[in-house]
Amino acid sequence: MSKTRPKWTELDKPLNESILNVLKRLQFKRATPVQAATIPLLLSCKDVATEAVTGSGKTLAFLIPMLELLLKRDTPWKKSEVGAIVISPTRELATQTSSVLDEFLKEEKLSHFTQRLLVGGNSVEEDVNIIKRKGAQILICTPGRMQDLLERKCDLNMPGRVKSLELLVLDEADRLLDLGFEATLNTIFSYLPRQRRTGLFSATQTKEVADLMRAGLRNPVLVCVKEKAAQSTPKLLQNYFAIVEPEEKLKYLLQFIKANDIQKSLLFLPTCACVEYWGLVLPHLLAAQGQTIKVFALHGKMKQRRGKILQKFRDTENAMLLCTDVLARGVDIPEIDWVLQWDPPSSAAAFVHRVGRTARQGNEGNALILLLPSEDAYTTFLEKNQKVKLIPASIEFDPQQEINKIIHDLQLKDRSIIDKGTRAFVSHIRAYSKHECNLILRLKDLDLGKIATSYGMLKLPKMPEMKEEFQETFVSPFKDLDLNTLQYKDKQKQASYDKKLEIYQETGEWPGKKIHKKKTVAWDKAKKERIDKKELKKRRKDARNLKKEKKAADEAPKKKRKNKFTEEEIEELKRDIASIKKFKKQKISQAELDEEMGFSGDE
Repeated sequence: MSKTRPKWTELDKPLNESILNVLKRLQFKRATPVQAATIPLLLSCKDVATEAVTGSGKTLAFLIPMLELLLKRDTPWKKSEVGAIVISPTRELATQTSSVLDEFLKEEKLSHFTQRLLVGGNSVEEDVNIIKRKGAQILICTPGRMQDLLERKCDLNMPGRVKSLELLVLDEADRLLDLGFEATLNTIFSYLPRQRRTGLFSATQTKEVADLMRAGLRNPVLVCVKEKAAQSTPKLLQNYFAIVEPEEKLKYLLQFIKANDIQKSLLFLPTCACVEYWGLVLPHLLAAQGQTIKVFALHGKMKQRRGKILQKFRDTENAMLLCTDVLARGVDIPEIDWVLQWDPPSSAAAFVHRVGRTARQGNEGNALILLLPSEDAYTTFLEKNQKVKLIPASIEFDPQQEINKIIHDLQLKDRSIIDKGTRAFVSHIRAYSKHECNLILRLKDLDLGKIATSYGMLKLPKMPEMKEEFQETFVSPFKDLDLNTLQYKDKQKQASYDKKLEIYQETGEWPGKKIHKKKTVAWDKAKKERIDKKELKKRRKDARNLKKEKKAADEAPKKKRKNKFTEEEIEELKRDIASIKKFKKQKISQAELDEEMGFSGDE
């Protein structure tokens, strides 16, 4: 144990007493392998690129050396100087890093350092005013906000403040690149001093990460820490899977939650619309089976509300958080005992990041993924691609349990739930068609009628993927229901809908809806148009080439005029030059020079 998890006092580089006090107060008794390997390197003023599985303690691996480097400076830090910057891909991860740093800054001998959290959703002007008034030696930020402050023309002068930078940290670097921040990072690099230390931390090393290392790090030391060579997920994580029929997926999930007495969990859903829909429906379904689980919903489009929702989830003991992959990286909530996945994520790597939200920092954890019979090969794919071994889940499952009636009753009372359900279903199917692993997860293998049944839909939506055969597999007692007879619970929304419906009945067009009418042309006419366009393009190209040739021909005589002398005249000129050289070297007299150049004749 001591070899892989040394005590903090056993590290190659001794730590400041104040930092040791905080670690003791937070009950971090030993360093994880990634911390033991990375901290001494950063304290030796080396650039470091660290790859380690999620939940291995990467946050402390850069916060501890960051504070050590700031403490080591001989002269006190000014209010107008920035000594360290941590760039995170999402505001949730940045907020979490900031909260961990706060625990250290509570220590008396560290309290003179100030930090500022710079993320989207907050007022830029407020950030500028606080930094001007209070200063900030440490910035925890997202890339967009950092670039904005560096490029902003105001009296804050952020480029001047970062000239004293000691350490730059790129947290979850692979995720930063996945989200398309490469150009933003390069812009940020251009403002930062070259004489700095840089730490790059990621769960996976990709070609893009390697390119980023070359751009932002100078001769970095590579640190690769695997907790277990046979797998890429934490050692104490148990990964389960269940193969269920599409129409039984929701039933199985509810029964699984009850059978395992799950207290705190994350449920990953494929799209923002799915999170919105199930966030309304699931509380009623859980309450119907006697469970007091508080349900929260969070996705990337919520912007400002995300931080508050996440904090409420942290503070609630018995809770479930429905989310998209916006929470798949870096977020650390130790109390999470289960990670549930409605279906496979868009990439195999995302699976590892999702399940890594549990079994963190040496704690035990569990994860479950629900698969359809057509997706059974996904388990083998994960084992080969990500070294993740899935265990079959086992519960006493009752497929006869009736739950759709509860969903139907909710929809009949409020038409807005029907709208949300339709958007969720359509977005789910569209997202499924874009899976990275589309050889196994094929859209054509899905029975959309059965999936719509699991969504508790009243009627099948109209969409290109919906075939006639799915009408037979779709189960609903309301197939012939006229949805226009249903009312919105929100009276203002209902009044607006009634007005639009009246216009539609009069004109045949729904107001505000963009209709793209495609022009239909007979096949033979369309073919003739294509040929004519091709000929026109060819004639234009020939005309351009002819114009170029004519221009070249006009310029050709001008080029010839440059050669004004004949070969005989050039030879005579060479002889005259040779005679002048002889005269200068006093090899011939003035009279001989005149004679050779033809100046000796009669005047």
